[in-house]
Amino acid sequence: MEEKKLIDDCFYVEQKKYGLWDSKDFEGNGLVTSLTEEQCISATRFYLKGRQEGWPKPEKVHERTVGGKL
Repeated sequence: MEEKKLIDDCFYVEQKKYGLWDSKDFEGNGLVTSLTEEQCISATRFYLKGRQEGWPKPEKVHERTVGGKL
């Protein structure tokens, strides 16, 4: 297992048991778990951006009804 790496001066990534990759903030709170280091870094950047700027509202909501007897 590797030592944790500081990414973008914002969060750490490290390889965990079974080859999974985890990202954590400076307080040690878990952020994202991924299969590869690159996916972990990319997903954590996306997550932190959404947390900082807010998540976009969906433009459309699709609602369906199933008729009949199940």
